[in-house]
Amino acid sequence: MAENNIKAVIEALLFSSDKPLLIEQIRKILDNLDGSQIRKTIEELKLEYEQFNRGMRIYEVAGGFQMIAASHFSTFLKKLFKGVEHSERLSKPALETLAIIAYKQPLSKLAIESLRKVNVDGVVSTLLDRNLIRVTGRKKAPGRPKVYGTTRGFLEYFGLKSLEELPKIENFPLPTEKQEQVLEKIQG
Repeated sequence: MAENNIKAVIEALLFSSDKPLLIEQIRKILDNLDGSQIRKTIEELKLEYEQFNRGMRIYEVAGGFQMIAASHFSTFLKKLFKGVEHSERLSKPALETLAIIAYKQPLSKLAIESLRKVNVDGVVSTLLDRNLIRVTGRKKAPGRPKVYGTTRGFLEYFGLKSLEELPKIENFPLPTEKQEQVLEKIQG
């Protein structure tokens, strides 16, 4: 396959996929083309989109690559989708619970509840259903409670390459006393 065709095929794959594509997935589609060649081609595409200020960008998300509308066009996109129901939005309790899991994983439901001071059965169930968290094992404690961690779906939902891209808790703009309490809880 000619190099221009490879670039066009990879571009079509990224455009058509609703999830980030792993290099391994692209390799299989392109009859086991070398992974480094695929990565190089994706990097070239990324650069072209940025240099020519195109409406799309290619981002590395959750170990794969995804084509996404350029963020500086968000005001226009909001107008386009005004009034469209956003069923994928998470509630504040779900976001709080997800943040606790993301920063302290793996941890049990009891540990989450002790930090949030409320029952989290429903929230955990919702997060599991949406594939944002998963059971990563069982704690060596009486009753062997399940412990939870984030999923690749979590990284995709928030557009992160890895958990290392999460903002540092120390950088959150909280009043000093409140920040110390939050840091103390999260750092355990």
